[in-house]
Amino acid sequence: MAQYEHLPIYKKAFDVTVFIENSVRHFSRYHKYTLGTDLRNLSREVVRLIVTANSEREKIATLTRLRDTLEELKLTVRICKEVKAYKNFNTFKHLVEEIVLLSRQCEGWLRSRQAAEGRTKCNSTK
Repeated sequence: MAQYEHLPIYKKAFDVTVFIENSVRHFSRYHKYTLGTDLRNLSREVVRLIVTANSEREKIATLTRLRDTLEELKLTVRICKEVKAYKNFNTFKHLVEEIVLLSRQCEGWLRSRQAAEGRTKCNSTK
């Protein structure tokens, strides 16, 4: 199994997951078990997908799923803001900024893999 602890995207995703766990702890009971559960599950899925993508040979499908999961996480964070689940606006602001950074890292990783596969296909047809 490939090492993943050194990856900046893994470190960031792990930090976001811990931050979400601590944030959901302060949700009201109504939001804690609905939106809070969704946030927690999505953030853990992001970490799992990063670990999976790092260990796979063909990464594009997993990275695409990671991109979609990050969008779903961002949407859930925004819903939490709209229903006032967060104690303060700074929690929302921090989460959105971190998820945007994760999305950028994911896009960069995806583009680099697509370019690498494009080079591999070109070399194999020669």
